Amino acid sequence: MWAGWAAALSGLVPGPTLERAAAHWAARPPSRKRSAGLPPRLPLHFLPGPARAAAHGDWAGSIMGSVTPRSASALLLLLLLQVERPRGAELTFELPDNAKQCFHEDVEQGVKFSLDYQVITGGHYDVDCYVEDPLGNTIYRETKKQYDSFTHRAEVKGVYQFCFSNEFSTFSHKTVYFDFQVGDEPPILPDMGNRVTALTQMESACVTIHEALKTVIDSQTHYRLREAQDRARAEDLHSRVSYWSVGETIALFVVSFGQVLLLKSFFTEKRPMGRAVHS
Repeated sequence: MWAGWAAALSGLVPGPTLERAAAHWAARPPSRKRSAGLPPRLPLHFLPGPARAAAHGDWAGSIMGSVTPRSASALLLLLLLQVERPRGAELTFELPDNAKQCFHEDVEQGVKFSLDYQVITGGHYDVDCYVEDPLGNTIYRETKKQYDSFTHRAEVKGVYQFCFSNEFSTFSHKTVYFDFQVGDEPPILPDMGNRVTALTQMESACVTIHEALKTVIDSQTHYRLREAQDRARAEDLHSRVSYWSVGETIALFVVSFGQVLLLKSFFTEKRPMGRAVHS
């Protein structure tokens, strides 16, 4: 009976895949719960999409019985993670003192883009930032900001430039993080904006989980930056305390040695060096 089902699926399943699946499941001992006359159950991960559709019509109960809630949850999570996200870039870089760093991005007309940045380490955790359009007009400028966000819809097609400047600092260099996103996020479901019917329970659950995952990603990024900033501050404070403690220890030894020499000089009798003259 397995041979008949395999022959029916031979046009939909590649030969090596079908042979491996048949060899794997033929070697298994018969299940006590299997009804008489039914072929062995073939898990969904052995079959491509068309084969699953063809097998579902005759063996829906048999195939669905092999899918556990855990595997269904994993499949749903995989589909949600593979959803297309808008084009963008995240980068953490070092900005030396008296230096300026610029980045460029080609944006189409009418496309929305957003810029989020934050200073992680260095000085007073501040930086100058400005954004220019392809015509050279400044559409955003802030000075000595620790963090900020900027959203704009491109009115002109071309290369937009955003720069970070540390030219006002003479000694300290900075570590800056920025996230630049271009375009609106596509809907998680096809034709979601043009639908006239209500979403099914599964579609509503997918949308809810997708929004929750985006919130988790944003929260993780925020707490990761906060952790890096706090760790840098703690390491800087630790180094300052260590150097100050070493300096105080050296000063204590010097003062103590000086006091011992001073007290010793009070009780030391100085004898005359001249020789006695005998008449």
